[in-house]
Amino acid sequence: MASFLRPNSTSYLEPTRFATSPHRISRQHWCNIQLKAKKQGSSESIDSSQSENAVLKVAWYGSELLGIVASFFRPGSSGQMSEESTRDDDEESECVGRAQVVEAIKEDFERSYFVTGNLTLKAYEDDCEFADPAGSFRGLNRFKRNCSNFGSLLEKSSMNLMKWEDHEDKSVGHWRFSCVMSFPWRPILSATGYTEYFFDAESGRICKHVEHWNVPKMALLKQIFRPSRWIWEKQ
Repeated sequence: MASFLRPNSTSYLEPTRFATSPHRISRQHWCNIQLKAKKQGSSESIDSSQSENAVLKVAWYGSELLGIVASFFRPGSSGQMSEESTRDDDEESECVGRAQVVEAIKEDFERSYFVTGNLTLKAYEDDCEFADPAGSFRGLNRFKRNCSNFGSLLEKSSMNLMKWEDHEDKSVGHWRFSCVMSFPWRPILSATGYTEYFFDAESGRICKHVEHWNVPKMALLKQIFRPSRWIWEKQ
């Protein structure tokens, strides 16, 4: 009889044990909303980054093509790199070690090799990889040609080596660059950045040349389409 009158503990405890409070449901629902928003934001960020990279690559390859076309109209140019510009001159100092390669690079900065193509060829492997935020490719001759062609699109330029760092497997050169392009609206490009020079373990020459810009990629691209103050003052 006592057992009949005693409440069944299981029947009273089960609802308490398994029921979820309204507060807990609300909190869980809010967490789900935050998670979905975070995933959506991440997806949009990836899509935006991919779009920017696509635009930048189109601009990069477009500028390379424009430089090649412009080279045909340069005085004394046949549109191809001459044998003299691609060979290693006997007068060039031999780069027999990393220290000599580093000194050669610093001298190349004094000649603004980024826009003149006037660089020490013996400091690089022939199949050296060249990379920047827009893309990458292999081949020393192509890099030299691109630098020379880009320089032909400039009215004036300035490039200064601001700092040099030596690490175990690479060196890093920090630089400041500015130029006025010879387009009708005379756009001004200005940026700071750094280049990583990776050395081949056997030859000591540069096997990888990686540029980094300290400005957003699209911001640098927009500078090309912005008329300089000189144009507005002239009008």
